[in-house]
Amino acid sequence: MESTERHQKSEIPFPVPTYRFNQRNEMFKRGVWDEKKRYLLKGFSEVRYQDKMGYRKIDYAFRNASWALEWKYGMGNARSNFGLYEWEGVPQRMRPYVESGDPVKESPEEMSRIIKKVAQFYGASLVGICSVHPNWIYSHEFNVMTRETYPIEIPEGCNRAVVMALEMDYDAICSSPTGVAAGATGLGYSKMAFVANMVATFIRGLGYRAIPAGNDTALSIPLAMAAGLGEGSRMGLLVTEKFGPRVRLCKVFTDLPLQVDAYRPFGVMEYCKTCKKCAIQCPSQAIPRGGMTTEGPTISNQSGILKWYVDGEKCYSFWAKNRMDCAHCIRVCPFNKAPGIIHDAVRVVIKKTNLFNSLFDRIDTLLGYGRPIRPEKFWGSNSEE
Repeated sequence: MESTERHQKSEIPFPVPTYRFNQRNEMFKRGVWDEKKRYLLKGFSEVRYQDKMGYRKIDYAFRNASWALEWKYGMGNARSNFGLYEWEGVPQRMRPYVESGDPVKESPEEMSRIIKKVAQFYGASLVGICSVHPNWIYSHEFNVMTRETYPIEIPEGCNRAVVMALEMDYDAICSSPTGVAAGATGLGYSKMAFVANMVATFIRGLGYRAIPAGNDTALSIPLAMAAGLGEGSRMGLLVTEKFGPRVRLCKVFTDLPLQVDAYRPFGVMEYCKTCKKCAIQCPSQAIPRGGMTTEGPTISNQSGILKWYVDGEKCYSFWAKNRMDCAHCIRVCPFNKAPGIIHDAVRVVIKKTNLFNSLFDRIDTLLGYGRPIRPEKFWGSNSEE
């Protein structure tokens, strides 16, 4: 194991935590077991319809329906190794094919190409492959269904991860913090379960082990960074080159021999030093405006790495007050842009130099990017509310 860890560290050109995070301390889990924070879960879960667009019964129904696949069949936010995220098993009709013949023996390079093709066909917007560092796996799982905490380990030999990003709708997310934006988030989670399950089932059909995961089991952001999908940011989210932070992440751990991708930074962290839009626009002021530190503000942070730490307690407090989740930081991020020649050209410049970051930040503000898109636009309403 020691030689494996040294090899993995050599492949990872960014800091890795010195310890494994206990999922019990993740902010949404604390709303279940922490008596002092339980009021947040209660407030967020409380239904309070309004006449205002984005908060009507229609909007709540829209949000809840988008989560249906995750809530009923995925369950990645509740526990690991369950539902569509179960670690073993294939459909009954597949068993004769899985149980007969030897495992597929393509080269790691060819198999990686095939896996990416398959994942994109099933619905992934971006796909990358990385080695798995042990400290990215949670030390313990917190099971929301039973309220138990217990150690978690992925099977020995599953040292590769297929990491997938799924794009969320631009107009919907930009209506944050309404039910329309929450619907885009829920749909992302339902798609995560759908895609991760099928990619895992495909790999099992080749004769190898596959462990699908959504938000459960392991940290998604460093895995996505190592897989070449993007960079970390001031807001604590992954920022991709094509979609900015407007993605949801899932992954599949496997012992299938695969060629890993490289970390591909493109200027996000440098840009974040100049741009503070997410911190300024955050309704709860949970995102720091100052420099990076090595210590997070609460037990919900995995401290020890020099970065920006988001205060999950403040963030979740706004969710409880709003009774909808919030994506303001995603909405206002300058990297959150619909496709376009000018936007693509700016990204190229940012990747090559940080000399124009302040100028680009001012232009972004002057052009009005980051302003909310009213939910009326999504619903096609002429209402002036």
